[in-house]
Amino acid sequence: MMNSELEAAVKKASQKWQNAFNAGDAQGCANCYEANAVMEAKPFGTYHGRAEILEFWQMLIREGFSKIEYINPKIVASGESSAILSSDWKMNKAHGNISKELWVLQSDGTALLREDYFSAAS
Repeated sequence: MMNSELEAAVKKASQKWQNAFNAGDAQGCANCYEANAVMEAKPFGTYHGRAEILEFWQMLIREGFSKIEYINPKIVASGESSAILSSDWKMNKAHGNISKELWVLQSDGTALLREDYFSAAS
């Protein structure tokens, strides 16, 4: 059973990431990740750390990708201070699946991504 504080923090952080992406704000997207986060974006590759993750989102936004929408997201606890979000997603030029977003509660009560695994197809 997930505690309501953790669930609320993950939902808020996930919405913050989606809002940043839809606003074309790659830095805002990258700021939703922990400094040493890992992101695996199939078929693009694996990105380590916030700087590499920022470059990926900058490239995607530059190429005109926008309007992300999560479809039937599920959040399950993964310990007392972390949760895993999985979801299908669609946007203007692609769609895919998020197999695992590992959100971790920070000392200030917000959640940040530690791991992000997703696939995309056009």
